Amino acid sequence: MRVSLLASPLRLGAREAKNRLYRAPVLEVAGNGPDAARILRRELEPSAASGCGLVFQGACLVTPEGGRSAPGLSRVHDRAFVLSLRPAVEAVKAHGALLLMQLGHGGLQTMELWHHAYRQEHPDLATLAVSEPPWWMKALSPLLDLSRVRVMTDDELRALAEAFGAAASHAAEAGYDGVHLAGANGSVFQQCWSPVFNKRTDAFGGPTLRDRSTFFRLVVEAIRRRTPRDFLLTTKVPAETEAPFFVRDALSLDEGAQIARIAQDAGVDAVAPVRVGVTRDQATARGAFPEIAWSDPRWQKGYDAAFGRARKHAVKAANRVAAKAIPFEPAWNAAFCRAVKREVSIPVLCEGGLREKAEMERLLGSGACDMVGMARPFYAEPRLAWRLLHEDEDARLLCESCNNCTIPQVTGAPGVCRTPEILAKRGEMMKRGAYGPRE
Repeated sequence: MRVSLLASPLRLGAREAKNRLYRAPVLEVAGNGPDAARILRRELEPSAASGCGLVFQGACLVTPEGGRSAPGLSRVHDRAFVLSLRPAVEAVKAHGALLLMQLGHGGLQTMELWHHAYRQEHPDLATLAVSEPPWWMKALSPLLDLSRVRVMTDDELRALAEAFGAAASHAAEAGYDGVHLAGANGSVFQQCWSPVFNKRTDAFGGPTLRDRSTFFRLVVEAIRRRTPRDFLLTTKVPAETEAPFFVRDALSLDEGAQIARIAQDAGVDAVAPVRVGVTRDQATARGAFPEIAWSDPRWQKGYDAAFGRARKHAVKAANRVAAKAIPFEPAWNAAFCRAVKREVSIPVLCEGGLREKAEMERLLGSGACDMVGMARPFYAEPRLAWRLLHEDEDARLLCESCNNCTIPQVTGAPGVCRTPEILAKRGEMMKRGAYGPRE
């Protein structure tokens, strides 16, 4: 039997992952309530217990207000709150997995811009942008509230960079092995790098990628200054390949590879290249239009609150168009990862459209990447790591990329599989012991 590359260890900075399989960042919807640690343990521990070498806790915010791109995201600016997560951290690490917290800020993609009820509840909260919104966003003003957009000052961007450093120091104290910067999917980092969004002429802008990397470098410096030497720092790097035809200055694959090199030079330990669009679109969750999620009566009030009753139908129509325009592709970031591998010497993490073990082994064996991960498949199979690490190369994940798990998350619903056929298959496999022994 061939030796599995997936099961081999990998050096990440000063740490070692016991294998090359990771759980990519998703939305745990843990919030900041008294049950946050319990929710995180429930969501994260199965991945570690079933064998993942690396687990990412998703989408945590570094500021006390604003910056939230979806409901239920945890804010980690408060040291006491982050320390209260230690039971979850210890439970995950007890299984031998590395645990990293994803840190982010949504900038121009936050709930202040698009969430109907949130805007009404926070009438004085501004949408903080890197630059003035591009013309095509202004053309969508009936769908987006641009009235409260405010461009961040130089001092505000420097303060935001320090907020990332403070949050990382809290995570280190709580026992996390490192942090992962939300460098893509419409985040403030992507907005700084992208000439679509960054028209600044001060120290945070300019014609070159290195000019537009000032904010990123300040964040890395703040984190390195406030955390131990062996604390891991990884980031996503974007290529805006799925931007619509009328957006002419989006980040190319070559520019995305340059960003990865900039990240390495700044002191990052590993990068995860991802192809995205310039909005929160189907590019981050390729697959079928989620008929079940949109028609389920349980979520209609939540959709009304998120989008407004009239706008809900426009969003649904846009979702349908995006599902056709940006279809599912197996291993859709593989070519980008190969391009990045030619630019950097640090590990490259590949995620997006990985559904077969044989494909994962081929990617690792060909040198396209150093580690493979997935997000939505963990909603369908929380303990899928056991199958991938113990079954033969014919192993295929149950996730069909139907996206019924993702759309309800705009209401604050947890990320779980909601497709009956998949749940039935998982139940059958559980009876057969496909997910290993329960501890």
